[in-house]
Amino acid sequence: MLNKGLRDEESIRIENTLKTLHALVFVPKFWNAEDTSLIDEQLKSFGLSLERTIEIPEEELIILLQRCHLDWNQQEQFADILVSLSKEKQFDFLGKALAIYQYIQQESKDFSFGINSKITSLKDK
Repeated sequence: MLNKGLRDEESIRIENTLKTLHALVFVPKFWNAEDTSLIDEQLKSFGLSLERTIEIPEEELIILLQRCHLDWNQQEQFADILVSLSKEKQFDFLGKALAIYQYIQQESKDFSFGINSKITSLKDK
């Protein structure tokens, strides 16, 4: 277990990485090598790359996010990023995002209408 000071530092680092990732995928792009290398650079802090994210099974991705100490909110943000990456049809991470949302909804013990809405939306696609 991390002590409180280290947990706070780790949480801040994770939040900064997620914000940067979100900013990179928020604007639609043509996904050239430069764009994907910027995303890969941010994903490295989670032990991922775009290629690894494509290949990793949903269950392993969820375990990896837990090992990286992402809390429920941060896991939801990561799933949101996967959905954003999938919008331009360059990548298909919708199944992985759905698995993360379902895991959060089931394991967090708190029902979230927002996450439930995201699950429904992804199932309808």
